[in-house]
Amino acid sequence: MSRAERLREALTGGRGARWHPTDALVRGLVLGVGLVVAGAVLHRVELVLIGAPLLISTLVALVTPVGGTPVVGVRGLPLTGEVGAAKSSVEVDAGFGAEVLAIRLPVAGEGIGPVHLLPASAREIGFVLRRDAWGEGVDLRPDHLVAGPDALLVHGPVTAPERGRVILPPVERLPAGLLPARAAGLVGAHRARRPGDSVELRDIRAFQPGDRLRRIDWRVSVRTGALHVREHHAEADADVVLALDTRVDLGEDVGDWAVALRDTTARRGGTLDRTVRAAASLAAGYLRQGDRVSLVDLARPRLSLRAGVGRRQLLRLRNQLVVCARWAGWAQRPVLRPEQVPHGALVVVLSPFLDADVVELAVHAARRGNLVLAVDVLPERLRADGESVWEESAMKVIRLEHDVRLEAMRQHGVAVVSWGAPIGGVLRQARAARRVTR
Repeated sequence: MSRAERLREALTGGRGARWHPTDALVRGLVLGVGLVVAGAVLHRVELVLIGAPLLISTLVALVTPVGGTPVVGVRGLPLTGEVGAAKSSVEVDAGFGAEVLAIRLPVAGEGIGPVHLLPASAREIGFVLRRDAWGEGVDLRPDHLVAGPDALLVHGPVTAPERGRVILPPVERLPAGLLPARAAGLVGAHRARRPGDSVELRDIRAFQPGDRLRRIDWRVSVRTGALHVREHHAEADADVVLALDTRVDLGEDVGDWAVALRDTTARRGGTLDRTVRAAASLAAGYLRQGDRVSLVDLARPRLSLRAGVGRRQLLRLRNQLVVCARWAGWAQRPVLRPEQVPHGALVVVLSPFLDADVVELAVHAARRGNLVLAVDVLPERLRADGESVWEESAMKVIRLEHDVRLEAMRQHGVAVVSWGAPIGGVLRQARAARRVTR
């Protein structure tokens, strides 16, 4: 049996985190002593010549000092990360007298990876982690075993704790976001109705006590013979509420809609994946221009995130999107409480809109005076499994009912757009909806 085979056998033997002899040591002692004794008794020199080297090598391995407690630690593995490749490393202290280290290291794109055989003198082992999907997952589990001379004494195997990261949903860069129906504050990137100090002209009026001299429009004043001043719009920030429908996760295959997910990973390209990606991208765009963004899970309101601004809010929101996806599942009715929506806020409802409840929720938000944008995340192309003659007819019914719900929202002043549509079409839909709601 080769040294590598001995190590793999020991690694799967389950002896625990302590130094202990392997079966090769027992076989070496028994066979060596047996051959030497048998050769001496039977006066067979060839038996002694075979058994003596085996016995001597085993005794040499035994007298070689081996000890210490091997320590394996992970370095450079953050709690959160981005989609793609990331570097990390494992620091190893194999103790004294060890010769070989067997350790499980990840291979990019292949999970926790196979067992690698390395010299025990290795102190830091670098590797590349790669995750191409957002969400939670295990990146590393450095199971290890340390072997002494000839792998006759080993420490382990040790099953290490799993180490993973939360891969944040990717952010797609979008143009400036949609304007809210009304401004909520006096500082921001949007034009408010009230006067202020922006560069956009609001009106020219007669001079009043308290007006600043630098606002005097001298041309108009000279022409009219009386002092007139320029009045500008105020710049205001906006409140944006991202309302997520996480009750279902549907892919392009209609036949799989009745199959529930068995893990915490969203279907690639499904409605939940599109919802999370859209929410992260929209939030990044609004936060970039200084707006306040909050998150509401329509299926589980307790997972909602309060409004905030800046890069920290974007990081919190992306983490919370992963939490919402982890707890995604069917709920009887979507909930959007009035206290979760500030007056005049822009409400972005992200849903596949396959039932009337979420449509009513969006319409009620618009009736309360908010600008509502309905983002349809249903995949553009739906496929039937072909196992039944009624599949195509059922899919047409699903599409027709879906279109009826979208048209009903449009008639009530809700801007409707499919995720992935050109941003120009989104802006036109929002302007049309704002004209209806005013």
